[in-house]
Amino acid sequence: MITRRPQVALLAAALLLTGCGGGAAATPERPAATSPTSPAPRISLEVAPQQVPGLGPKTWAQVPSRTRQAVVVTGRGKNSPLSTVVLYERTEAGWQAGESRPAHNALRGWTDHHRAGDLRSPVGVFTLTDAGGLLADPGTRLPYDHGVGFTATGTGFEGEPLAGSFDYVIAINYNREPGTSPLDWTRPLGAGRGGGIWLHVDHDGPTQGCVSIAREHMKELLLALDPDRHPVVVMGDAKSLAR
Repeated sequence: MITRRPQVALLAAALLLTGCGGGAAATPERPAATSPTSPAPRISLEVAPQQVPGLGPKTWAQVPSRTRQAVVVTGRGKNSPLSTVVLYERTEAGWQAGESRPAHNALRGWTDHHRAGDLRSPVGVFTLTDAGGLLADPGTRLPYDHGVGFTATGTGFEGEPLAGSFDYVIAINYNREPGTSPLDWTRPLGAGRGGGIWLHVDHDGPTQGCVSIAREHMKELLLALDPDRHPVVVMGDAKSLAR
């Protein structure tokens, strides 16, 4: 378990107020009816893309060259709380996509300049180094902080109960200190730029600023992510990510 800083005890309530806290296959085409001078049949190679689909040059440039896992969160629209999550794994053949999962993001959609309380999720590429939750470590390779500080109470924007939302979380390294508990309160950009942005269990409604997916998919993600593959999350509305 990660040793928390003294300020950690203050965060459980604050989160609810200010934030969520291969190989290639060679497939020969059918040869045409031939004469001795017919050209040799063409070979079609089916390979994975060398770049994650949907990401434009500006976004792709932010993905570290050593990254081998990318959690891509694609928002339906700039002002929409609905999105999808796909885990991409880089192999010798290229980037391989996992299953697409439905997700929620912030109530008011996305922003390039997140501020505390704006009810928008930050657009960008952020590393993933730390996890935690109210439930015991399911076997992730990420450092995992288990404790009651992840208790969620109250109701969401659509009246849905928030209980269980933080059973599993992965800290998104937006305005936080990597290598600490998701509950750590350090804000390198200042408190006004928000923080506590997590991947966490979906409560069937929009979030304060986090990204949420179903409990079983959160557990799958925790088991899949590997610090040695330098995972990142690439998140934003589709138009922003395509830049």
